[in-house]
Amino acid sequence: MKQVYPTFILKTDDDTENPFLVCVPDMEIFTEGDTFADAIEMARDAIGLTGISMEDNHEELPVPSEQRTAIEKVRQYMEDVDFSEGILTYVDHMQIELEIAKPPCRV
Repeated sequence: MKQVYPTFILKTDDDTENPFLVCVPDMEIFTEGDTFADAIEMARDAIGLTGISMEDNHEELPVPSEQRTAIEKVRQYMEDVDFSEGILTYVDHMQIELEIAKPPCRV
């Protein structure tokens, strides 16, 4: 199954080791990266691992939000982040394919 989850990347101006903060609000994922490309890779990994964990726990994957709803969620989740200090990028093409494992059929 393929789902597309809105993903937000904030580049901060501070000199931290990982200046790119990542939020995937529909899955309550927060991660970071040292470059923009690394931040995208970290988001992909986190989405995949969260999806697998949810499936293992028999939880349904969340329905991806529309852009406006996702923006409201990310502002709520990252309320302590000063957005005036960096650039927030909306990545709307983050596609992660999750394989759903099915138990073998018994005849």
